[in-house]
Amino acid sequence: MEISWKDFEKVDMRIGTIIEVLDFPEARIPAYKMKIDLGQELGIKKTSAQITKRYKKEELLNRQIVAVINFPRKQIANFMSECLVLGAVGENNDIVLLHPGLQVENGLRIS
Repeated sequence: MEISWKDFEKVDMRIGTIIEVLDFPEARIPAYKMKIDLGQELGIKKTSAQITKRYKKEELLNRQIVAVINFPRKQIANFMSECLVLGAVGENNDIVLLHPGLQVENGLRIS
């Protein structure tokens, strides 16, 4: 399906740094609960990510990622997710997180 440039511009993708990672035993599919620092303007947002196959909690701390920040909040078990961390989805839902190649300022917009 083809989308217009106007449609693409509606998706607000930003750089953030993972500042907290917790187990999420209530999730149906193994996942972590995370807090993402999106810079001074956007603050800290919570999210859940099914990335336990590839990443240990300690590997995720202080890692920069790309997140969509303008989706509606989503209830996942007893947790309210406020953004979506982006990743490439391989076989058997093996997700590799998207990230900038160099350290950049949190909150920078992806275009």
